[in-house]
Formats: sequence, C-alpha cells, structure tokens
Amino acid sequence: MDEGVRMDEESVAEAEDVTLADAPPVAERPGALTIAGIVAVDWVHSVVWHTRAFFSGRIPREYARGDASRPVVVLIPGVYETWAFLKPVADRLNADGYRIRIARGLGYNRKPIRDTAARFARALGRLPKPAAGCVIVAHSKGGLVGKELLLTERERLGLLGVVAICSPFSGSVLAKYVVDPSLRAFLPTDETIVALGAPHDVNADIVSIYSTFDPHVPSSSVLPGATNVLLPVPGHFVILSTDELKDAVELAVDGFADRVRPAPDTERRADR
Repeated sequence: MDEGVRMDEESVAEAEDVTLADAPPVAERPGALTIAGIVAVDWVHSVVWHTRAFFSGRIPREYARGDASRPVVVLIPGVYETWAFLKPVADRLNADGYRIRIARGLGYNRKPIRDTAARFARALGRLPKPAAGCVIVAHSKGGLVGKELLLTERERLGLLGVVAICSPFSGSVLAKYVVDPSLRAFLPTDETIVALGAPHDVNADIVSIYSTFDPHVPSSSVLPGATNVLLPVPGHFVILSTDELKDAVELAVDGFADRVRPAPDTERRADR
C-alpha cells in the first residue's frame, strides 16, 4: 500500500499546500415551460436591442470625459451586436467618472475571435496608453475576445482585466444546429473555444457575470479561476438592462480601478 498518499482529516489539516475552494455558483436548471418562457422573453428583448442599436449610431460625447485617475473602459459587444447593446452599463460607468472607448468599423462582430482581438489591439495601440490602464467590459463573444487580448496584448495595451457578461467560455451546444460560421465557431470542441475556456493565470483577472439560465449559453459562463458572479435574472439579452447587472459591472470595474489608485497614506504624503 502506498503510504505517501493519504486523504484522512489529519493529513489534509497538516498539508500547507492544500486549499479548499467553493464551487462556482450555478443556478438549478429550470423546467421546460420556464425555459420556453425565458426564450420567448429573451427573443423579444433581442429584437428590442437590435432596433435600439440600429438607431443608436452616435457615440455620446460624454463618453470621452471622465476621471483620468480611473481606467478607461473599452466596450466589446457580442456577435451580431454593436456597442449599443452595452449602452446601459456604459452610461452607468460614465456617470461614475469612467471614460468609455468604442471601436468603430467592427460591424456586427462576425469575424473569428482571434481576428477580432487583433483588430482591437491595432485600434487601441494607435492611442496613447492610459496612465490608469484599461478595463474591458464585454458581452457574449466579446468576453472571449477580451480574454484573448489579456493573453496576447496585456502589457502593451495596459489591460487590467475583463468584465464578461454571459460569455460562452465553454462554447454553446446550440452552435451545432446552425450553419453560419460566425456562430458555429462557438462549438464546445472548437480549438479556440477550448483554449479560451481552459484554466490560465489571466483568469484571475476576469469577472464572469451570468444569468440563472441563458438560452444562448445553456452550459453557463463559469470560467475556472475567474470571479464567477451569478445574477438572479434569466436570459442572454434581458440581463443587459437590469439594475442587477449595472451594479455587478460597476462593482467589478471599481475593483480593477482600486488596483491602480494610490493608497490614502500615499496620497497624503504626495500632497505635502
């Protein structure tokens, strides 16, 4: 018998390198009728969001103004979306003093994840790197693009972290039922999806926020090693206008901002 491996209470208590972590929060899967209702309501919200996006081409001037001591927030929408899908959270963050950056020329974000990340990197690289860094706030596919940027361009672009909303880090089983390549790219077996859903050091700098049931990402948006936040609301699009989401995103972005703010003692010494 191998005496070197023991899992009794005494050995675990003595092992300094053993830690116990809570499982990421995951809601119980609802029944079929509840799912049907969620899908219907989310579909209606999807139509509403696409209609709003069609008439929201102008980027608010206020987005360029804010507190220079805070990170700049970069918006990355999901596939078949524009930045306007993230307008409710952007408005909240801008009102709190964060400057907002939006990429032009993205269209409906149908290009492959890594290609989109490279385009964002080029666009951000043309601008001066903010002294307080950048935080990416993204929806759906945008969260995957954000993680790719953390992996490849973090230092050069001054990225502090990613706040991902309903992002398919494990892909979506529904992708096998569509023929559109921009959606089939979310197959759980896709090489890019497998790589971006895997544990990695940068996951610690990702906050993954998701709903109780997401009809587009039914396997949930849990990412190993990330801060996983379950909100008490259903849907993939419904969640975008809720106060619960605005509060959660604000808390997450504030958390990244606190990393670059000087401590109160440091500020007092600097004033002398």
